[in-house]
Order: sequence, then structure tokens, then C-alpha cells
Amino acid sequence: MKRQNITSGTEWEVKVGYSRAVKVGNQVFVSGTTAVDEDGVIVGKGNVYLQTKQCILNIEKALIKAGASLNDVVRTRTFITNIDKWEAFGKVHKEFFGAIKPVATLVEVSKLIDPDLLVEMEVDAVLG
Repeated sequence: MKRQNITSGTEWEVKVGYSRAVKVGNQVFVSGTTAVDEDGVIVGKGNVYLQTKQCILNIEKALIKAGASLNDVVRTRTFITNIDKWEAFGKVHKEFFGAIKPVATLVEVSKLIDPDLLVEMEVDAVLG
């Protein structure tokens, strides 16, 4: 099967050696994505709702580059630094995925790569 590596152009992809997303056949795998905008600025510092929203918007961009959309998402995995903020996360997740209803995992972690990052998400999608 043909493999397509998709980049967002961030410095981390080059430093660490990974792709934002990889498309193989009709499947798209989007790597851990945080609330960093195109200028490398963290969006929504201190706000799980805003950070989750930015994560999903960033994921959507990667999916579009792969010829997919949020409607093709079959699994979400989310890492959150404070599980007590699950409702703010859940509100955004439902706004984007409420009709799609992918399988979902939410896990509390002690920290992410930057202390201002509160949420990191990855998704799997299947086309067609």
C-alpha cells in the first residue's frame, strides 16, 4: 500500500523525526496534537476548553491534507493534565464529534512537553 507522510511544518517534526499524520491506504493516523497555532504560540493558556478546540482544529487541517475530514474519525485519544477538567474537554469533543461518535479514550498524564499545554490529542480515521 502507498504511504503518504503529512507534515504541518513544525520544528518538532524535524527535531524528533515524526509526521503530523500518515495515510496508508484508506486509513489516516494523526499523531499527538497540541493547542499550538501556526506561529508556534500556545492557544488558550490555562483553558482546557480552548486548548481542546485548537487541538481538534489542528487535527482537522492534517486530515484535510490527507483527503479526510473529521467525519472519517473512528478513534480519539486524549491526554489531559488534570482529569478534573474532563467536562470542559467533553463539551468540545461533543461539539465536534457528537454526531460522529468515534470511540474515545481520555487519560490523565502528569505533564506534557510544555507546562502550559493541558491537552494533547491523536486520532485515527478511515476513509470511505
